[in-house]
Amino acid sequence: MIIASAVLSLFQFMPFVQADGEGDQVYVIPVENTVERGMAAFLERTTTEAYENGADHIVFEIDTPGGRVDAANEIAVIFQDIDIPNTAFITSQALSAGSYIALNADQIYMKPQATMGASGVINSDGTAADKKAQSAWISAMVAAAESTGRDPIYARAMADSSVDLPEYGAGEGEFLTLSPSDALEVGYSEGIVDDRTELLNELNLSEAKVVEKSPTAAENLARFLTDPVVIPILLSIASLGLVVELYSPGFGIPGIMGLLSLVLFFYGHIVAGLAGYEAIILLVLGIGLVVAELFLPGGIAGIAGIIAIVSSLMLSSADMGHMAMSLGIALIVTIIVSVILFKTMGLERGFFRHVILNDSTSTEKGYVSQSTRLELIGLEGETLTPLRPAGTAEFDKEPLDVVTEGGFISSHKRVKVVKTEGSRIVVREVEKDNTEEETE
Repeated sequence: MIIASAVLSLFQFMPFVQADGEGDQVYVIPVENTVERGMAAFLERTTTEAYENGADHIVFEIDTPGGRVDAANEIAVIFQDIDIPNTAFITSQALSAGSYIALNADQIYMKPQATMGASGVINSDGTAADKKAQSAWISAMVAAAESTGRDPIYARAMADSSVDLPEYGAGEGEFLTLSPSDALEVGYSEGIVDDRTELLNELNLSEAKVVEKSPTAAENLARFLTDPVVIPILLSIASLGLVVELYSPGFGIPGIMGLLSLVLFFYGHIVAGLAGYEAIILLVLGIGLVVAELFLPGGIAGIAGIIAIVSSLMLSSADMGHMAMSLGIALIVTIIVSVILFKTMGLERGFFRHVILNDSTSTEKGYVSQSTRLELIGLEGETLTPLRPAGTAEFDKEPLDVVTEGGFISSHKRVKVVKTEGSRIVVREVEKDNTEEETE
């Protein structure tokens, strides 16, 4: 008994050895495809969830060709506010804005085939950004490297093609792109691993509980709808659908497509956190004013409606310049299609038939300005005044205003009605029969 008690006491005071990562919780969050505001909203949600659920580590699996600078800046702020140890795991590429995101993580690991860099900033039309935008972006890249203790020269070379680093394949005029071995050599990577399992081993989290996160269906849709390429397409479809509907009888497929495009535009921007209900209110108000303009004179309601609609779109945009370009594309497409429809279909169909008068008056349709006295044609009478060529003549004791065919007829001459057009009565002088005079 004494020996057994001694053994138990020994085990009681021995330290308990726990397997690496056992009891820990690791959140794995993908950073994939184009960097845009929808991605920022997704990362905001998942990192907040990781914090609230007591995660011990966050692994960001990065595979992106880059994207919007404003979205990358927003994501960088999210990374900088994370109180949980985190790692950027580059599985394929972290280019442009992707490299900036990776540099804001606590540490970086790369797969053997991964790359990082090529971070020059360009405009939405593919041209180089102005010097002010480039300077701001280069400073952001440098600051991200310095915040994690990395040599900033390589971050600068990723965004500034004037930095010459030929030993890493970036001569003057070229942006730096680091391979895994280069990144490890210059201190931009903590290691090269083949997969997530090896990464967790390197992080001493091999036994940790892994929680994989992925965008919801709504977030995926929002990311697609807020893509810089998709936005002008949606606006063009919306304007085209509504214009074509004006030329079509009833309310059909074009109108439904136009309204659906607008709904999708605002849905994506609301989910991404770009648009608020004030934008929706402005849109509804603007559409109402434009419709009212069709029934009200003056043009004020229509102008106010257009301003309200454009304002709602601008309020929903993270980039005023890109939104202006998207609206310009939609406007040009709409004008071209409207001209084609006007020439091929006219205005006699669709909604325009209710607000535009297409009919005209004509004698053939029975419309006359005054009653035409056809019964006077052939009737003879006597001029009461000289006709120069207009004057007065009497027919069956009824004085009438008449006009000759162009000649002069003196008073008290026999005349005959040869034509009537409304109030215009045309007469001709009656010639005497010479044969009848000789017989008498």
